[in-house]
Amino acid sequence: MDFPPHSSMEIDNRFRDLVGQTAWAALPHRVQHRFGHCLADGASVVYQGKVVAMRMNVAGRLVAQLARLVGGPLPYDTSCLGQPAVVTVTEDRAGCGQFWVRQYGRSGRFPQVIHSSKRFTGPTGIEEYIGAGIGITLRVSTDHSGICFHSDHYFVQVCHRKLRLPSWLRPGTLTIAHKDLGDARFLFSLTLHSRLFGELIRQDALFFDR
Repeated sequence: MDFPPHSSMEIDNRFRDLVGQTAWAALPHRVQHRFGHCLADGASVVYQGKVVAMRMNVAGRLVAQLARLVGGPLPYDTSCLGQPAVVTVTEDRAGCGQFWVRQYGRSGRFPQVIHSSKRFTGPTGIEEYIGAGIGITLRVSTDHSGICFHSDHYFVQVCHRKLRLPSWLRPGTLTIAHKDLGDARFLFSLTLHSRLFGELIRQDALFFDR
């Protein structure tokens, strides 16, 4: 799905409200376009690209495999390097948020599909649910090239209560960055870092919009 002309699209201010008007205004126009256009309920926008970097250390491989028990929210196979990548964002009005589905090709095998739900709620204004009732409270920051989402804390939702996970159950600090590269290109980077084991996982995917 391509973007509608900017002049005719309905504006979505949810991400702008998270970072503030001044920070939002300093973002590249394309970033504002991607994060500020309003989709109808159930409508989707699709970005296509490829994985350009993928690495993980031994501890990262273990964490990624264990995470498959709660839905597989982390990339776990370095064979995705150089393979096609597709991200689909779907509006979820009932959940006050968006569904994100990320598909990464794997050489000679079925692709890995990662799904999550972003909801505009919680103490920081945005949370990401990754499966089995587990969620991440996110903090959002900006710089001259794009937007970054940083994990604040992890929690598990039991009925209507959110219980923070203790430090020994946290996999590390998660950072997801969206960096505009110009020429209708952007870099989507996922990094998981541990104070004890360093960089556990790093994946960069280059995407295009038209």
